[in-house]
Amino acid sequence: MSEPERILELTRAVHDVASDKIQEIKRVTGTTRILSLNALIEATRAGEAGKGFAVVANEVKNVSTSIDSITQSLEGELSSTIADLMNLGETLIGQLRGSRLADLALNMIEIIDRNLYERSCDVRWWATDSAMVDCLADATPTATAYASKRLGVILDSYTVYLDLWVVDANGRVVATGRPDRYPRAVGTDVSREAWFQNAMATADGTEFAMADISSVGALDGALVATYATAIRAGGDVNGELLGALGIFFDWRPQADGVVKGVRLRPEEKDRTRCLLIDANRKVLASSDGNGILSETIRLETGSTDMGSYVDEVGRIVGFAATPGYETYEGMGWYGVIIQLPS
Repeated sequence: MSEPERILELTRAVHDVASDKIQEIKRVTGTTRILSLNALIEATRAGEAGKGFAVVANEVKNVSTSIDSITQSLEGELSSTIADLMNLGETLIGQLRGSRLADLALNMIEIIDRNLYERSCDVRWWATDSAMVDCLADATPTATAYASKRLGVILDSYTVYLDLWVVDANGRVVATGRPDRYPRAVGTDVSREAWFQNAMATADGTEFAMADISSVGALDGALVATYATAIRAGGDVNGELLGALGIFFDWRPQADGVVKGVRLRPEEKDRTRCLLIDANRKVLASSDGNGILSETIRLETGSTDMGSYVDEVGRIVGFAATPGYETYEGMGWYGVIIQLPS
């Protein structure tokens, strides 16, 4: 139990103890009134000899009545104060929980941003490799074979990728890094793919293109984040366009590591869902493995990049928009954490 929740628990305990003690006082004062009434009856029966005792009995009755009045006033004030304190505590805890979930959501999206920024660096770097340039400039079987071999060497070191493709200016894949694993890739026409078109539209070698998460048939339907940039003559930043390099980031295991690695307390895990969603609120990754590319999340951001709120069914929702990283501006994605009340 966290410290704020412990404070609320102690407030409830104080309320319970106070209520019990007030009820005990009421029982005592009730008993005292009955005793004073019996004393008055006996004093009346005693006549003149009981007059002094009757005075004492009346005073006992008056004291009992005063105690009862004070007790009722205390009960009302204490109940009201404790109720306000509990409401304030619950509001505070809700805010703290929401703020914490928003911080965790920001951490998720920042990890992804840093990861994807590295992918944008990779594609711009490898597009200048002489093997990629020669593959398109020479267009000989020897150059193509060497480019494929070079792509395979890169893949051996960069295990986060499924494959790397060299594409000619007409949008045809001419070399890949894993022709044995993905034999359908070579010869694939990607001329209508947005990532290829955007890569060919880059102004110079400093720019790159990225596509939202998608399933690629030639990669056995795997989910990938695709990065691309133009391959230019001589590997020069302003060289003539020869074609494009497309690299395919193995999305699912990397994203799973992020959404399932959020630092939740053990008692939170079963009632918390961690998500990465795109600009259209479509689920890209989820800690429970459900809804990927098929579920759309309703997110009330209130035009803010980061925050939290309680939704219509009482769940706390923390969110944070992609802040980008260095030259990677992000894709309008969000980290989102949805938690059921305890």
